[in-house]
Amino acid sequence: MEPELKKCRVLVTPTTFGSYDKQLCLELEAAVGEVIYNDRGRPLTSEELKELLPGCDGFIAGLDRVDGAALESADRLEVIARYGVGVDNVDLETAAKRGVTVTNTPHANAVSVAELTIGLLIALARSIPEADALVRDGKWPRLCGKSLEGKVIGLVGFGSVGREVARRLQSWQSALLAYDPFGDEVLARSLNVRLVGLEEVIREADFLSLHVPLTAETRRIVNADFLSRMKRGAYLVNTARGELVDEEALLAALDSGQLGGAALDVYAQEPPAPDSRLRRHPHLITTPHCGAHTDGAANGMGRESLRDCIAVLRGESPLHPVLTQGVKV
Repeated sequence: MEPELKKCRVLVTPTTFGSYDKQLCLELEAAVGEVIYNDRGRPLTSEELKELLPGCDGFIAGLDRVDGAALESADRLEVIARYGVGVDNVDLETAAKRGVTVTNTPHANAVSVAELTIGLLIALARSIPEADALVRDGKWPRLCGKSLEGKVIGLVGFGSVGREVARRLQSWQSALLAYDPFGDEVLARSLNVRLVGLEEVIREADFLSLHVPLTAETRRIVNADFLSRMKRGAYLVNTARGELVDEEALLAALDSGQLGGAALDVYAQEPPAPDSRLRRHPHLITTPHCGAHTDGAANGMGRESLRDCIAVLRGESPLHPVLTQGVKV
């Protein structure tokens, strides 16, 4: 490897990096001078990053809090390679000021998140967690579920994950609607998806699934007004970002029966507080932000983040830039 690259130090915080494909760790360790791994088994806080980032040239980042305070301590940092899609946990403004390149892995976990979305749709429709708990408790219930056949499934967002969800629903005989101001009309038609306005998706969906990034415009997009315009008894799935949903409004809609049920893989606070009603509401299915926790997603995110991290440290252009040397792409 290049002599200059061998002088570099790289911090790696995603706990699943290289867990399925050990070659990823071996390649990184062979390419650079030193690799520091996260041994805490969870995303790191800003204070923890402040201790680890000084002297690091590269940072393969998970769901850590990469805020301005953490970045101010990064005296040599050239690249933050996000192991995942979202960059809402990265202070892009500070990164831009400091000339740091930021990349992500926009397609690597799409299939895995889509598969979890389908699983949650089915779990909601057939009350699978409730049925499992009752049988384990010695009961033999006759639960009446909902068929996905003939129902309207609405997708808010038709990017990588939304498209993979639609692709997997092709044989389910459901009507597919999607809202995305940048949606690909040709691709939508090929997947039997009708691109419509947001209001129509809200109004018509029997099952509504969120697949948009967290931005100033989408934060708490699902609020009391949004929920009131959904069909009474409809179902909501969120495998995108927790901050898309006003959780108090969601709980109120579940209490009143406006929503028949909801399934969340993501939350505004992760994990939710021990006494949070999100943990125990009878009409809410919860999973621990595990959409990308598969062998396929981990390998894809690992490969793409490793490739772009090394490319920037070599002085080459990354494949998936969000910021290039501090300039927004």
